[in-house]
Amino acid sequence: MSLAYAKEREDLAAAFQWTARLNMHEAVANHFSFSVEGGNKFLINPNQKHFSQIKSSDILILDIDEKEPFKLKNAPDPTAWGLHSSLHKHVPHAKCVMHVHPIYSTVLASLKDSYLKPIDQNTAIFFNRMIVDDNFGGLAFQDEGIRCAKYFSNPKIKTMIMGNHGLLILGDDIADAFNRMYYFERAAETYIKALQTKMPLRVLSDAIAEKTALEMEDYPGQSQSHFNEIKNILLKEGSDFKK
Repeated sequence: MSLAYAKEREDLAAAFQWTARLNMHEAVANHFSFSVEGGNKFLINPNQKHFSQIKSSDILILDIDEKEPFKLKNAPDPTAWGLHSSLHKHVPHAKCVMHVHPIYSTVLASLKDSYLKPIDQNTAIFFNRMIVDDNFGGLAFQDEGIRCAKYFSNPKIKTMIMGNHGLLILGDDIADAFNRMYYFERAAETYIKALQTKMPLRVLSDAIAEKTALEMEDYPGQSQSHFNEIKNILLKEGSDFKK
């Protein structure tokens, strides 16, 4: 019997497995979600399951107003519930939400100045399109999720560095969010390695950085093409993400 939202489940499962392939996972922590049914419910990964092992049938579907989520048979991770339920409920453009602790993004989150300077094409993608949360207060339970949601009042902003914590990405769909997450980690790697040289940075002007960001936003079909290729590779290799 086919499960509801089969394609969305398959796309999330593929995203989890490829994120593990990229070593952007955190053992059995971190989480991705996708809003369905007009924002009344969302899909999310099961608690304590490694990204590389997640299949379509493993994905949970939760009611946004669930009163006792941790009494459910397949209860979500408490921090996943606190962060993702709040974002889907309070941020209309948070269709897909991805939260990870990849190495270079987390190094950036550990710096006094966690803003990404536009020094190349990838870093310029995020010019005026990211925010930094400086108020780390421990694990991201419900209060943390509500607080983070307030940062995303501008639909243009879809990337957050969670200071002393990690990376939070919003997307219009799963491919869009994954592509943004992928390129932010690449951009963070370039930036951190540039800082390590201790040489002066060749920072783009605001005008060129903004022009580049706009051009990348308008680049036709890049996110979906990237994600389709990932799924094709997984299928050719015999991945079980669709099961």
